[in-house]
Amino acid sequence: MERLKKWMLIGLMSLLTVLAACGNEIEDPLNWEIESFDYMNQDEEMVSLDDLKGKVWMADFVFTNCETVCPPMTYNMTKLNEALIEEGVEDVQFVSFSVDPTVDTPDKIKQFMSGYDLAQADWQFLTGYSQDEIEAFAQENFKALVRKPDEGTQVDHATWFYLVDQDGKIVKAYQGFQDVPIEDIVNDIKILQKS
Repeated sequence: MERLKKWMLIGLMSLLTVLAACGNEIEDPLNWEIESFDYMNQDEEMVSLDDLKGKVWMADFVFTNCETVCPPMTYNMTKLNEALIEEGVEDVQFVSFSVDPTVDTPDKIKQFMSGYDLAQADWQFLTGYSQDEIEAFAQENFKALVRKPDEGTQVDHATWFYLVDQDGKIVKAYQGFQDVPIEDIVNDIKILQKS
């Protein structure tokens, strides 16, 4: 009987070790490579993929003139930043790619950013490329739709938040418009920062 208890205890400890190890890795990582880029931010400074290397960052695709999903997405990114602060998680970069670069000048972007507490975080809002370039960049790197119709002022675009690791690989994509899994994102960021 003692021998059985001993083996059951060893089995239980092994199971707990395996379960604990699972919590230290990102589940089903995407591992999508991001091609090199060098785009202008809200301060008219150039930001490249190399500048972001070594940092964990969250990316999204939005635009300042958006009448639908972008304000809630940016609000949700602000809530994510607040959750990171509450958990004591630091050194997370936020990167928004404008999907309407001809309209989104640095001044227009700064005005948009000023309406969100996220502006106090490390937030780069990028522009300074052509419409064709951002549409191709989003599709090829983030598997994300960006399309500006010939008519109207609104741009069709994906509503995901993307977690990017220190090597510039997209690790996860999360819904950014509704039902944002903030707790999961915070946990995944913690895992990346420990690795």
